[in-house]
Amino acid sequence: MLPDLKERLRAYTDVFNAEDEELYREEIPNDQAYAYLLQNAPLLDCPDKDLERTYYYRWWTFRKHWKQTPHGHVITEFMPPVGWAGPYNTINCALGHHLREARWLKNGDGRLWEYIRFWLDGHGDAFGYSCWFSSAVEDCFSLHPNETLMREFVPKLDVWFREWETRQLRPCGLFWSNDGHDGMEYSISGPGIRPTLNSYLCADAFAIARMAKLIGMNDLAEDYTARGDALKKAIDRLLWDGDFYRTIPCGKNDKADWVLRPPVPEEHKVRELVGYIPWYFRLPGLDKDFVFSQLFETDGFSAPFGLTTAEQRHPRFMFFHSHECLWNGYVWPYATAQTLTAAANVIRNRGDDAPISADAFYALLRQYALSHRIKDEDGTERDWIDEDMDPFTGRWYARDELLRRRWHLLGGVPERGKDYNHSTFCDLVLSGLLGIHLEDGELLADPILPDTWDYFMVTGLTQDNWTVIYDKDGSHYGKGTGLRCFKAE
Repeated sequence: MLPDLKERLRAYTDVFNAEDEELYREEIPNDQAYAYLLQNAPLLDCPDKDLERTYYYRWWTFRKHWKQTPHGHVITEFMPPVGWAGPYNTINCALGHHLREARWLKNGDGRLWEYIRFWLDGHGDAFGYSCWFSSAVEDCFSLHPNETLMREFVPKLDVWFREWETRQLRPCGLFWSNDGHDGMEYSISGPGIRPTLNSYLCADAFAIARMAKLIGMNDLAEDYTARGDALKKAIDRLLWDGDFYRTIPCGKNDKADWVLRPPVPEEHKVRELVGYIPWYFRLPGLDKDFVFSQLFETDGFSAPFGLTTAEQRHPRFMFFHSHECLWNGYVWPYATAQTLTAAANVIRNRGDDAPISADAFYALLRQYALSHRIKDEDGTERDWIDEDMDPFTGRWYARDELLRRRWHLLGGVPERGKDYNHSTFCDLVLSGLLGIHLEDGELLADPILPDTWDYFMVTGLTQDNWTVIYDKDGSHYGKGTGLRCFKAE
């Protein structure tokens, strides 16, 4: 028997609304959350009710961040206004995450395309932070094919890419970035030639090439294929040091004309989660996949409450700094989402030969799901997403620090990080765990399921209202065995 997912959505929404202090209201407030999500979000049924709850919770928080502007809809990162944001409280740092997540909404009112245009037409600071833009736009088209819009966007993405070259391309053939402007303040590796912006722009070059070819802009496609190939070779030559992709620390105006990777001071020579970003975009060869073992090492990235952003064996792991946003070991959902997307790509690419099992991937995803909690002083646990987390206590570190400093009483806003929109989760479930994708107009699924899952169902996928059902032996839903994808009647 099929479950009533509309009522399940209502039940979750009622709980989230009841436990929420709605400090900041935008276009879709709590009392409209159920109606909006019912019309727009894919609905999920699965055996893991903790993961399922977090899935609905992240859609519930995501709709808070739609904001109407004179230039169309945008997606915010913070609910309250922050001083480092651009027009309409927009920040491009998590733009790639925003688009990957929002593409699963039905987009009947065109909000997704409005948000892309907002950045392409120069209404926000599209260069304030490193981000992957063209790749994420291509991901949007993968679920919502639209050749007319592709013809509009590709020439503007070409201009956007060339501006990055003007600003930050160095003689070595790679791009310089500041860790703070990667959205990764006070990292152990520091500013330099980093796996972040270089992977982003390499993936963007290939994405522009593929989109240009689809719309017949063959010269542009060849140009960007060559740019992508050159960046990919330079990333392997300079950022791969034999056992990990690592930053080369340097100043923006340093000569940076290396042909081979230069020596790196031990204080900056560190494995960080940013070293997995190339796999987010399927850039590395099979010979490098062994690095994923570090996700499960307790002196690597494995901690009780999440993946640490730096390896724990490094002497500067979680070094003291007075700032509340630290990427020197603290858990960040932003980086966790990138790393788990990369891990899912490796599993699908390698199959039975992958260095990560389905059960191991699921364990990391479940740990991420369970991190979406906070305990009140009386011990009551609520659903929550914030900035960075202590990997050993599970407490939201930036929040604790801001409260300790009484920041909200000294000119800051209360609960700055509450409902923080700086990562993906629903995309990780739909595309990562379940492998849902559109191919030649047909919706398909290639799930990475743990042994404990005998069933799952997702309804309301894309504007065509696809449904995916998996029932291992046919006993759960009573609609047949195995995996089926079909359009709703």
